[in-house]
Amino acid sequence: MRVVLVGPCGAGKSTIARELAHRGIDAVVVGQEHSIVRDLWRRPDPDLVVFLDASLETVRARRGADWPEWLYRTEQERLAEARAHADLVLDTGRFSVEEVVQRIVAALERGGAREDGGSS
Repeated sequence: MRVVLVGPCGAGKSTIARELAHRGIDAVVVGQEHSIVRDLWRRPDPDLVVFLDASLETVRARRGADWPEWLYRTEQERLAEARAHADLVLDTGRFSVEEVVQRIVAALERGGAREDGGSS
């Protein structure tokens, strides 16, 4: 199964993809937040779409206190469709990397049933 990860910069997409790959799961990071193509996340033909959310405060803690709010807001607008169609929404500021990975694995085991796991 292919897992597509989308979310704002600083949400942990690359970290989660790496951890899923270590478990033998095909995880693809889609830079939807950088694209005006609203359905870019569909292109890798995902079996499961995971929206990794992070608040502006979390992003600033990870990327620097001067991370611009306007950029964060722009990314959120570009991500709106992906979030609306995500099978799983997780706030990476609330969960550890391992907890996020466990929730994704559980969703795969359930067959991708939609869940909102503490989005911000």
